[in-house]
Amino acid sequence: MAKILIVDDDVIITELMKALVIMDGHQPTIVNDSLLAMETARLTNPDLITLDLMMPGLNGFELCELLHSDPAFAETPIIIISAKDDPRSRERAFAAGARDYLIKPFDVDEFLERVKFFVTI
Repeated sequence: MAKILIVDDDVIITELMKALVIMDGHQPTIVNDSLLAMETARLTNPDLITLDLMMPGLNGFELCELLHSDPAFAETPIIIISAKDDPRSRERAFAAGARDYLIKPFDVDEFLERVKFFVTI
């Protein structure tokens, strides 16, 4: 069972993702406030992190950079899940340390496949 940190300010999206990862046998932790994400990551030590890009406070790019630069999470896979579907956002996300990028609305099966891929590495 992998520990998955889900960071998104949209409660509906986080509840959907939570249900999906529970059904897949994982332990989710939800954070709807990006400013609490680092503290929550330190408390839960996740095996995988999903981040939205467009959030108040710290945006997903900033949070991804913070997580990736922290030695405790430098090797933790980060999947960006965002409505931003442009090459510049993708490039910026990967430069910040993301390992994958999914577009909202995402396909449920594709989401679960990506989760499985990163928690089995």
